[in-house]
Amino acid sequence: MSRRPTHRTALNANRIWLAFLCLSLASMVANGFAQSPQSSTPVVLDRLVAVVNNQPIFSSDLNTEMRLSILEPNSSTETPEAALQRLISRALIRQQIREEDLESVRPTAEEIAKRLEAIRQELPVCIHAHCATDEGWKNFLAAHDLTQRQVDSYLRNRLEILRFIEMRFRPGISISHQEIEDYYRNTLLPQYATGESIPTLDRVASRIEEILLQQRVDALFGSWLDSLRQQGDIQVFDPSLEAAASTHASGAGAQ
Repeated sequence: MSRRPTHRTALNANRIWLAFLCLSLASMVANGFAQSPQSSTPVVLDRLVAVVNNQPIFSSDLNTEMRLSILEPNSSTETPEAALQRLISRALIRQQIREEDLESVRPTAEEIAKRLEAIRQELPVCIHAHCATDEGWKNFLAAHDLTQRQVDSYLRNRLEILRFIEMRFRPGISISHQEIEDYYRNTLLPQYATGESIPTLDRVASRIEEILLQQRVDALFGSWLDSLRQQGDIQVFDPSLEAAASTHASGAGAQ
């Protein structure tokens, strides 16, 4: 849900944008841009899309988020509006994590590496692209205009938020084996092409449980997230994205 900018928050947003503009100009000078007046190639600066409690979200963040959605099991319905709402939700939750100084939710390098290995070997779109091999993974990243650093950062943030949500909302939630089996047969298996190597239920059960847990927790922490949105200062500067903000706000999730 977007909110009408106040004088103070609008001033803060302008300061953020001015600082970013100055850094961009400084970078141009450092790279010799000022020494090449004959160049007629236009320079496009990053565009401010939204501000969440003085934390800026730029168009480059939105574009990266949309590309990273390929790592999700159900990425075919990705839209800029949904991607922005995930970024807003994630910013609010990570601000809460920092405020509470929760060291325990930060994943280790080994946990990130383990999650990456599971994605490369088990995600249907990765199996199609032979991501289990180094060459296949390299080609996959290039095809989707991603870097390893972006993927690692995405997994780190995701694991941190999932652990925080589990710690805050997990008690009392139980995912049954039947629910895991139903998801495996009805949602996961149809994504594999005939003849492809399909992971066994035992192998992907923990990942499915995580997905179902997130879906269940989404319903529980929706009101909590709505409260963060209402108490926070959220501004969306793109009219097309702002128009859809109220539609996606409650269902954005914390992916």
